[in-house]
Amino acid sequence: MRRVAIDARQPDAAALLDAAAVIQSGGIVAMPTDTLYGLAADPFSIEAVERVFAAKGRAAERALPLVGADIAQIEDQLGPLSPGVRRLASAYWPGPLTLLVPRPPSIADRVTGGFEDVGVRVPAHAVPRELCRTAGRLLTATSANPSGVPATADPGVVEQMLQNRVELLLDAGPSPGGPPSTIVSVSGGSVRLVRPGAIPWDEVQACLARA
Repeated sequence: MRRVAIDARQPDAAALLDAAAVIQSGGIVAMPTDTLYGLAADPFSIEAVERVFAAKGRAAERALPLVGADIAQIEDQLGPLSPGVRRLASAYWPGPLTLLVPRPPSIADRVTGGFEDVGVRVPAHAVPRELCRTAGRLLTATSANPSGVPATADPGVVEQMLQNRVELLLDAGPSPGGPPSTIVSVSGGSVRLVRPGAIPWDEVQACLARA
């Protein structure tokens, strides 16, 4: 694993291009997010997704969350957002709210763990957003740790845990940590809390009620 320093607020273009090249060739990049460190790979590549599962030792039925540069990139690659999803996205992105949207055929089946929806968000951290933009695609963002081992905000721990399972580590120092993203499903006019997290459920409901 190569370890490259990158500024958390103003990511260096050369480091981003380096990481994007790894992803475009089917590799894995460990990157900071607005919660913990995550594993970035191409969700449109079956081979890359398989490598993420192998790196984590993760069961096939577990879904991989995605991140994007902005709403425009997400709609371009996953399809138009429903009115409810778009309202929540506009209110809470960039931020720790993962929204479930229909999975297009272009996304590898393994990404969703067999489900019809895929979770996606725009993180409140410049590195993953700009890496998505530089790579020209949405990226996986599952936590950078082997399954059964606690996720971490410390890039040094990521390096120790994953070693040769990942090509590149973008080291922006410790990530903010805190609770995981809230996961919400909005479909058919109904809204459902899938996983509690950083954004309180009552705030999500209130946002939709104001529509």
